[in-house]
Amino acid sequence: MAKEQERDELHRTIWQIANDLRGSVDGWDFKAYVLGMLFYRFISENLTSYINKEERKTGNAAFDYATLSDEQAEYGRSDTVKEKGFYILPSELFVNVRKRAKDDGNLNETLARIFKDIEGSAKGTESENAMKGLFDDIDVNSKKLGNSVIERNKQLVKILDKIGDLKLGHFQDNTIDAFGDAYEFLMTMYASSAGKSGGEFFTPQEVSELLAEITVVDKKEVNKVYDPCCGSGSLLLKFAKVLGKEKVRMGFFGQEINLSTYNLCRINMFLHDINYEKFDIANGNTLTEPKHWDDEPFDAIVSNPPYSIKWEGNDNPLLINDPRFSPAGVLAPKSKADLAFTMHMLSWLSTSGTAAIVEFPGVLYRGGAEQKIRKYLVDNNYIDTVIQLPPDLFFGTTIATCIIVLKKSKKDNSILFIDASAEFVHLGNKNKLAEANRKKILDAFIQRTGTDYFARLVPNSEVAANDYNIAVSSYVEQENTTEEVNIEELNAHIAEIVTRQNELRAAIDEIVANLEGIACH
Repeated sequence: MAKEQERDELHRTIWQIANDLRGSVDGWDFKAYVLGMLFYRFISENLTSYINKEERKTGNAAFDYATLSDEQAEYGRSDTVKEKGFYILPSELFVNVRKRAKDDGNLNETLARIFKDIEGSAKGTESENAMKGLFDDIDVNSKKLGNSVIERNKQLVKILDKIGDLKLGHFQDNTIDAFGDAYEFLMTMYASSAGKSGGEFFTPQEVSELLAEITVVDKKEVNKVYDPCCGSGSLLLKFAKVLGKEKVRMGFFGQEINLSTYNLCRINMFLHDINYEKFDIANGNTLTEPKHWDDEPFDAIVSNPPYSIKWEGNDNPLLINDPRFSPAGVLAPKSKADLAFTMHMLSWLSTSGTAAIVEFPGVLYRGGAEQKIRKYLVDNNYIDTVIQLPPDLFFGTTIATCIIVLKKSKKDNSILFIDASAEFVHLGNKNKLAEANRKKILDAFIQRTGTDYFARLVPNSEVAANDYNIAVSSYVEQENTTEEVNIEELNAHIAEIVTRQNELRAAIDEIVANLEGIACH
């Protein structure tokens, strides 16, 4: 079966799982159970495959970790945790729990204990932070699953069976792609159906890919990748696809304020086979509690920060002296933190790095403090490119956003403006950047030259003279698509109409006169 057919079948199956099992549970809430069980299956198969491979190297061709007793398995715990970051006893593996599930009257308690054991296996080790709380959102005792223990366990059995039936192949063959693809499809499905409650945490895959491609132009590898508002991690993980995970030498770094989404991001790392020592995802407010001071600067920064979110701003007197914000001499408005995120990312960007940031359009032209921050960015030659995106690309909003590309080591004193507002295809109820659309944008970014009605390279001095307005529409001329009118032909046509009107009027007058004459007789 071709890869695309396999993917389509996988997606159909996942969709069916959601429809069969969701019941009264809200779609965005129910994702925790589906994604959680998918993750449980993944790490079970990942660990089994790893141990089997190591044992079979020694000549034990028939070895199967899943068939060992828990007592036998304990001997390998310490070394395995050092390598994989966690441990699961054979009796607690997904495949074995699933076999016993129908006959386990305490399945909810069994799963709760297993999830606690998996997280606990990393306690006191280097992987503790990577594993802590990963299963927190899978509440096996939630009334959302059913009002009684019996009802809840029935649902849990169904979920185990459905996730177990997913055709993900043999782990060592291509399962990594399959698990990662399943996760991405689930996130897309739930984000699209849940509106803002889910969409705010998810950047469409094609947008993620474009941002990653922009930041790695002319680079075959990068030191570290960073996203200060990483959500489910989709932006970070695009580097694994675009470059290859081995080409991100020191790993993937991110921070997320929402606890549930923070857990999802770490799960997503594992599902894409990014091991614990290769990622550092933190929980907290990036603007006021940044967690990666010791890890910056970063070669590649990608982000889709929350649009116009409130923050402390001037209410916190310490922030104006923060080395991330102080260079601009002013803080972003309290009601609009967009450019605070921008300044944070610029501060942590390496001298040879590139940052690609999705921005709300208002930051391009609003006055006040935001204008002063744009002045700082333009006068210091940090803005490389501004790309106007089409409307209705993102879940939870129809607004046409933009991308601001920052660099600290530019080769010119100009800004490239790209109008990609018409670069999309309409699929379902959303617009999408097709491969051809992304290529056109990326080619323009690389070539860095003007193209009629699409791209223009503008000197910083011209932007300064325009009050530091960096809206693309201010610099890229819109193509006139209205039909040209030949005035002479139009006038001749009007004259014909007037002549014909006069003829008809005369004919009507004559008819009326005749009728009046007949009436008088």
